[in-house]
Amino acid sequence: MIIRDYTPNDETGWVRCRTLAFLETAYFDNVLKEKEHYENPAIELVAELDGQIVGLIDVEYEKEEGTVCSRGKGLGGMIWHIAVHPDFSRKGIGQQLLDVAATKAKAIGLNRFEAWTRNDLWVQNWYEKMHFMNVDSYYHIYFERDEMNQQIQSKIPKLHLVNAFAHYVGEDIEQFNNNKRIHQCVCFEKNF
Repeated sequence: MIIRDYTPNDETGWVRCRTLAFLETAYFDNVLKEKEHYENPAIELVAELDGQIVGLIDVEYEKEEGTVCSRGKGLGGMIWHIAVHPDFSRKGIGQQLLDVAATKAKAIGLNRFEAWTRNDLWVQNWYEKMHFMNVDSYYHIYFERDEMNQQIQSKIPKLHLVNAFAHYVGEDIEQFNNNKRIHQCVCFEKNF
């Protein structure tokens, strides 16, 4: 296996790897048809084995403090995507990708990584094993069908809301106990 910089020819493999990896997480419905492009510079790496993309990491980074990351001092990098194809999981590929990205980040003057994930305990445990600290959180709340009628209404005539997705940064999460799908979105940070 080799870890190398992403190239545009990797896009199909990148999308397949990310989609299959994310199916096993609370981000199962966050499907992309193409690789994201970033407003700021990024460290974009793939793990390749026998011509197949089996892992990836994308870290958009700051050239000016506070332009990408939501917290911390100095220049940081936001891990937007880290994924390992499920057929190749538990082989240390994610850690290798993270280590190479951190080496590149330090070389360009970054002092930390920030990553947000949902309440998948195994994912959070992985970040902690990689020496990230849990530093912040808020909630992703989905409203579907009957949940819409009780809490969200349109002010536009003849517009009927069917589904909604919202960020909730308050403390009174109990008011959403009847919602079937609520995820705590957790921020992890690792200083170099």
